[in-house]
Formats: sequence, C-alpha cells, structure tokens
Amino acid sequence: MSSELTPTQSLQLIQDMVRQATQSFQKSNFYFLVWGVGFAVAGVLDHVLLRAGVELHWMVWPVMGLLGGVASGIHGAKEGRRQGVLTWMDRVQMWLWGSYTITLILLIVAAVSWGRDPNPFVLLLTGLPTFVTGALMRFRPLMIGGILFWVIGLLSLFVLREYSSLVFAFAIAVGYVIPGILLKRHEDGLRTT
Repeated sequence: MSSELTPTQSLQLIQDMVRQATQSFQKSNFYFLVWGVGFAVAGVLDHVLLRAGVELHWMVWPVMGLLGGVASGIHGAKEGRRQGVLTWMDRVQMWLWGSYTITLILLIVAAVSWGRDPNPFVLLLTGLPTFVTGALMRFRPLMIGGILFWVIGLLSLFVLREYSSLVFAFAIAVGYVIPGILLKRHEDGLRTT
C-alpha cells in the first residue's frame, strides 16, 4: 500500500489547511478589539483619574484586565465548542499568548516592586506576540502594530513620562484596535466570497 497522496487527496488536504488557517484568522479580530478598546479606555481613565487626584487611579488596569479576561474566556469557550478541534494555528496562538500573559504579569509585578512605571515595558513585551501573530497570519497591519509597540515602548522610556497612560492608550489603539478593525473587515470579506 502506497503512502503517497493522490492528486485529489493532495488538493483536499491543501483546501482543508487553508480553511483551518482562515478560520483561525477570522476569530482573532475579537481579541484584538476587546483588549485594544478595553486597555485604550483604561489608559485614558487612568490619566484622568490620576490628574484628578484619585488615589486608586491604577485600579482601572486590573479591572479592565479582569473584564477582558472574562470576555475572552467566554468567547474562546464558545468558539472552541463551535469549532470542535484545535488547529495547529490555534495551538501556536494559545501557547504564544498564554506565555505572554504569564510573562506580562511577572513583568508588571517586577516593575511596580522596583517603583517603575510598567507601561513602557508592557508595550515592549506586547510587540513580540503581536508581531509574531501578524507574521503567522501573514497580516501586515498586525506586524506593523507589533513594530509600533516596540518603537512607542522604547520612546516612552525617555519622553512624555507624565503622559504614560495616554501614550499607552495611543499605542494600544494603533497596535490592536486599528489592526483589529482591519482584521474584522478582512473576515467580512472572506465570508462574502
């Protein structure tokens, strides 16, 4: 018995792989939009509350993180039930973003314990999974978003420190929200074809 695929089987395999990659591609926009809008709002709120003298201004960050986590968890569970099987792209993204989240939490704890503003470091770290996700999807706006996170994160270490939360909100908007909207448009275009 030969292990070679027939031309029909080869074509079917290629079509299945393209379909799986497309499905993974399509469901990512939700996360970029939820986290992007959520943390852009958190950045603006933090700045406003800080300027107003509210002592616990920083609480917007963990609250928004919790809300984003709940929304992502619910959406991910629904998608998982609907899809039934994890693709290789799903697994790569799950491990990439899961390890990012653990590193992010540790980085924030370390920065705060050192008395440093974590925002520039968070932006620098966020460039990595954003860029890699864009590269895996072959979606240039996410790759550019990752590069912008690196550039803005580096610049924010040295300039506009008193506007750290607003700079963070801007970076999230250009790194997540704009690519998320473009990804959604791309998804809608795939559905109509």
